[in-house]
Amino acid sequence: MVRSSKRAAKSVRPVRDAQMTQRQILDAAEHEFSRHGLNGARMSAIANRAKVTTATLHYYFESKESLYKAVLQRPVDEVQTLLGQLNFDALSPEEALKQIIRIAITNEAQNPQRQMLWFQEASQNQGAYFKECNVLSLHEHLLKILERGIAGGCFRPLQPFLALTHILSVCLFYFTVHENWKHLTPNIDRLSQEMIEEHTQEAIAFILAGVRRSHP
Repeated sequence: MVRSSKRAAKSVRPVRDAQMTQRQILDAAEHEFSRHGLNGARMSAIANRAKVTTATLHYYFESKESLYKAVLQRPVDEVQTLLGQLNFDALSPEEALKQIIRIAITNEAQNPQRQMLWFQEASQNQGAYFKECNVLSLHEHLLKILERGIAGGCFRPLQPFLALTHILSVCLFYFTVHENWKHLTPNIDRLSQEMIEEHTQEAIAFILAGVRRSHP
């Protein structure tokens, strides 16, 4: 029994180590790509930050391009997993929209560098890799909530995809502009838990005021 347990432990450990190594590489690569984009990022810098060799990078990811694609896909997969666990149909359109707003802001607050990652992709590659990430699978949740709210009369007539764009802008631009605005108010930590909650509450109030149907 002892021997079999030891064999099992040995068989599990390499998988766990491989997952940890890949996560370290993806974290380091996300940092590098967020700062420099695909064109300016260096594999040696990613390896140094991940504390692995460049050979290890190429073992897990064949090329800089394949690593870049994995970095772009990861946040989409993470949010899709989270949204897939929730039953928005059980909530009123307003409550479902509030939950989507809170999820979007909370996720971005935990990963504020990701807005620059998407900016670099748009700027350098004009979305060539972005289009491969199946981002529409994330948007379907919000689009469905908006369409349900419009059909039910609690939201005013909207162009759903434009409304989605405006909602995401309200939620996420806060993080895009953070690196600039922190110099205007150096005594305020806009990524603190308190400030993120304030941003969330204001975003919810602002967005709901914009989508609600006004009743005479």
